[in-house]
Amino acid sequence: MAGAPLQRRRPNFLFLLADDHAGYVLGADGNRLASTPNLDRLSSEGTRFAQHYCNSPVCTPSRQSFFTGQMPHMAGVTRLATRLSTSKPTLARQFKTAGYRTAVFGKMHFNQPGSPGLHGFDVAMTEDQINREWSIRPKRDVPPDGDYKPKWQPFKDPARIWLNADKLPFAALDGDMKGTLTATLASEYIAENRDTPFALWVSFTEPHSPFDFPLEDARRFAASSIQVPVIGPEDAPQIPLIFRDLTERDRQGITAAYYTSVHFLDRNIGRVLDALRRHNLEDDTFIVYMADHGYCLGHHGRFEKHCGYDQALRVPLIMRLPGRIRQGVVSNFTEHIDVPATVVDMLSLDPLPVTHGRSLRPYLTGARPETRSHIFSEYLENEEAFVRTSRHKLIYCSGKRARGDGYVTHRPTPGRYTRLYDLKSDPEEFTDLSPREPGKVKELMEAMRDRFRATHPEADQEPAGVAEALDFYLRPRDG
Repeated sequence: MAGAPLQRRRPNFLFLLADDHAGYVLGADGNRLASTPNLDRLSSEGTRFAQHYCNSPVCTPSRQSFFTGQMPHMAGVTRLATRLSTSKPTLARQFKTAGYRTAVFGKMHFNQPGSPGLHGFDVAMTEDQINREWSIRPKRDVPPDGDYKPKWQPFKDPARIWLNADKLPFAALDGDMKGTLTATLASEYIAENRDTPFALWVSFTEPHSPFDFPLEDARRFAASSIQVPVIGPEDAPQIPLIFRDLTERDRQGITAAYYTSVHFLDRNIGRVLDALRRHNLEDDTFIVYMADHGYCLGHHGRFEKHCGYDQALRVPLIMRLPGRIRQGVVSNFTEHIDVPATVVDMLSLDPLPVTHGRSLRPYLTGARPETRSHIFSEYLENEEAFVRTSRHKLIYCSGKRARGDGYVTHRPTPGRYTRLYDLKSDPEEFTDLSPREPGKVKELMEAMRDRFRATHPEADQEPAGVAEALDFYLRPRDG
């Protein structure tokens, strides 16, 4: 009818995901070495959460936790190879129920082939299908005598090889890389669905080892200019055996390869953002950028996640929706499980049936938020959990489980232990204060137990005693 008000379309949703992107390797975070212009621009246009932490420092549990809105132990996925049950509610299903078209391109760790309808996705072009499509696409020739990285064989080759200490490029040009294909397919999806509200996941493999990047980026970072972290005086016993032969030069090369892969990731993020811009969808798309977990680059002698140090737990989180999200930086604690709660709140979707997180909407709109006193994370493969406050970090481990992730130390089953760090006087987490501060250890162990008690499906069977309760909760029960 003439004169009737125009109805504003529902915002699209774009979830940009990285694998192993640590929060400290970001220009917007103050890292002058990091080359992340597209993510820095996204950050300047929205809200960046500077103290955001994953709920599990390993790919599959982390991803299925923020996909379902449940802690890993409740989602039923606490180990790398576990498959998410198709009966679980997911964020994609909430969008589908609300009438959105749903799609995913890239790595999701579903541990099963992608197919239409999987976990609520109309289009589920996950890593198996991306690999297949990439393998059949024609590629330009590259110099046959170039130095290229070998086939990735983690734990079979020496660590310096599968961690790319020689900073070797993948044997392909930028336009022929798998990450570029992922960005291209997502951009084509945006173009095809520009007139219909969509919820799109774009999940990149980078910067996961072996830190892929194309030939064009081979000289971007000089390994010799990298300053590697100092190993602390108490670190030796907890360094995985596979990392103990790495030289100073190896550590520099691995770090340079990682930073180069982050730059390649950022370029592909820019390609997807450019697709939104070309189709005038920037103002109508709620964007979330996040990584599944962080990564240690020589910190405490480690080059991986799978632990409770801040480098493995803190990750980037950026949100943008012009006109509805303020520009700024949040310095309060937030967790991965807060993200799905925020998405359904901001886009007026039905809430997930189980919600362990808190909506971050107050931070985005300038209202008064409910702040967290601590963050909580778990790594059940090693029967570990972590609590971090603004002042202290507690690492608790049952010490009973021989881990199967390849990161074995000289004491595979050391017995129960705690590590307590004063982050104000010891931000590098070098000096364990557990023997000197038993009261603080007890306080944080109780906080850890209470987080499990409030979210665990077997909480009614909790045994007496704080340590006994933690040992009970930390056992993997997948499947």
